[in-house]
Amino acid sequence: GRIRREKRGFGEAILAMAAEQPGETLIDKIKEKVHGGDSSSSDSDDEKSKASEVAEAVKSKIFRLFGREKPLHRILGGGKPADVFLWKNKKASAIVLGGATAIWVLFELMEYHLLTLICHCLILSLAILFLWSNATTFINKSPPHIPEVIIPEDLPVNIALSLRYEINRGFAVLRETATGRDVKKFLAVIAGLWVLSVIGNCCNFLTLFYIAFVTLHTVPFLYDKYEDQVDSFAEKATVEFKKHYAVIHAKYLSKIPRGPLKDKKFQ
Repeated sequence: GRIRREKRGFGEAILAMAAEQPGETLIDKIKEKVHGGDSSSSDSDDEKSKASEVAEAVKSKIFRLFGREKPLHRILGGGKPADVFLWKNKKASAIVLGGATAIWVLFELMEYHLLTLICHCLILSLAILFLWSNATTFINKSPPHIPEVIIPEDLPVNIALSLRYEINRGFAVLRETATGRDVKKFLAVIAGLWVLSVIGNCCNFLTLFYIAFVTLHTVPFLYDKYEDQVDSFAEKATVEFKKHYAVIHAKYLSKIPRGPLKDKKFQ
């Protein structure tokens, strides 16, 4: 019971420091509280262990980018796809990124066409297999084994269901934005669509897809490597943004009339 009360008192001291010094992030305050007394000879090993335990408990409540609560590996889907994006398997990540780069160079820089590429690949494959199958009769070797390719019935269904879910979620976000209940979400959606329109005006769909693919292979990896520094900077930026947004909301946004669906919701 005494140890538990000491841990609770230590945690309350950390939270009190966070309230008294708003200019610093919670991560910095915890580090100062845990490691600040290292120079003092009066700190014992028990106090350091209790401090580390309390720091780990409070760490779960530290500000995370976009309100993230799960590990980045799980947010990316877990398993092999997440390992590829986070470069856990460097060989697979390099092969995937290199293949995407080759496709972009082939279609964008060399101006190759997809239908032409498919036809040329099929012609080459059929010619090699045909000559190989006929040559085996003269060299007394077994013909090549050509596997039978059959697409499973549930594969197209699962792809269609996943695509349907994402499209419906996008429509739900657009409908929620159009009702006029959340001005902040409305401004965020408008800004995002405007940025996409500018990017789409500068490059075609293939280049945009390649940029997004490269971003998925670089940004999550760098964020996973420098997670604490990015979250600390994002916390400070979020605090500043909320201050400016509160001023703009009080002066302008609060005077905008709300949509009629807000009243219908409570009837």
